[in-house]
Amino acid sequence: MQGLKARKAAWEVIQAVGGGAFADVALERIFNLYSFKTIDKALITELSYGAIRQRYFLDCWIDFLGKVSAKKQPPLLRWLLHLGLYQIFKMERIPPAAAINTTVELAKTLHLAKLAPVVNGILRSALRNKEMGVQLPKSKNPSLELAKNESLPVWFADELITWKGVFEANKIAKAFNTISPIDIRVNKIRADLKDVQAIFDSYGIGNQLIPNCPYGLEIPAGVGEPRKWPGYLEGKWSVQDRSSQLIAPFLGALPGENILDACAAPGGKSTHIAELINNQGNIWSVDRSSRRAQKILANAERLGTTSLQLLVADSNKLLAKHPKWENYFHRILIDAPCSGLGTLARHPDARWRMNKENIHKLVDLQSQLLKSLAPLLKSGGKLVYSTCTIHPEENFNQIKKFLRINSKFLLEYEKQIWPGEEDNGDGFYIAALKKQ
Repeated sequence: MQGLKARKAAWEVIQAVGGGAFADVALERIFNLYSFKTIDKALITELSYGAIRQRYFLDCWIDFLGKVSAKKQPPLLRWLLHLGLYQIFKMERIPPAAAINTTVELAKTLHLAKLAPVVNGILRSALRNKEMGVQLPKSKNPSLELAKNESLPVWFADELITWKGVFEANKIAKAFNTISPIDIRVNKIRADLKDVQAIFDSYGIGNQLIPNCPYGLEIPAGVGEPRKWPGYLEGKWSVQDRSSQLIAPFLGALPGENILDACAAPGGKSTHIAELINNQGNIWSVDRSSRRAQKILANAERLGTTSLQLLVADSNKLLAKHPKWENYFHRILIDAPCSGLGTLARHPDARWRMNKENIHKLVDLQSQLLKSLAPLLKSGGKLVYSTCTIHPEENFNQIKKFLRINSKFLLEYEKQIWPGEEDNGDGFYIAALKKQ
């Protein structure tokens, strides 16, 4: 049956993520395990990422159509129903008959033969409801309605409405469910923006300039695997979201300075700083994970950013291990560990991983990093604190608390970028602080 192998692969990704795996890791594992054409890889990505992203919405339909609620279904059946329902409700280009028949066939051939009639019944009922224009029951609670319609955890929908109001919360939630283009940053040490554009044009890879990103290009989603595009292996460019590309320039780093990137992996911002100062300076790229630090090294070697010095360490303990670093650095970047709530469009599983308790722990970690690293900055130096989240406790309130107990620091600039703003970049926060 046509398309069965690709759907089976997508189902395996959905199962893996349901069991705790990260979506990108699960998808890469599938691509390494099986051989697929580019067009099939695109379908697998859309099916798996889409079903993972729409988990709550699809669960609501199972609850509405089935005799057993979604969370009480056997996981294997629940994820298979998600695969079929996603195609029916969210993929106009796939004929409903193909969506239903392939999903039922997967049930018959892969451990769910006895439940194939259940799969068939629920999917055909879903299609009838869709064709009749039947909607899921509405709730008078705006948070429940937002969570259902845009497939968000209820606690997060509630927070969004508290922060931004119902109308803006809906706009942001829709941005989370929009497939993002791929943004790249041209490495000015090794290439010119126009040269990279010309190379992409010659290969038929669509591209356009990104406003406010002097080295940024936008590539449409679905073009293929970036690592196989021309110029990647030669280090002419890196993949980096447009919002993330705004952060390194705020350091204002100058040639010859000592610069610390305290939470550096996988190295996107460290290498960007090196490019901006043309490798004429000393950049310490620190990360506590040796595995993640290897990614910094690999990126630095590919891009030719020779001014990076890699250090595997806990940034909270840098002053204790390196006393001479007190008042040593001209610039410090703390791209802090965070909830990642600004990047849900790119990471379909992230919304299901985070909760309020985890955020409280992250807020404490961020606060400790600010406290530990502040003494390493010279008087007159600049500290940039950034996150890829939209949670006020990790952003505005975190910096407000820091400034309240650190009178030597002045706030020069801060901005919250919301998803859907800044020409569709991820949600990011940036604060630039000067030490007197």
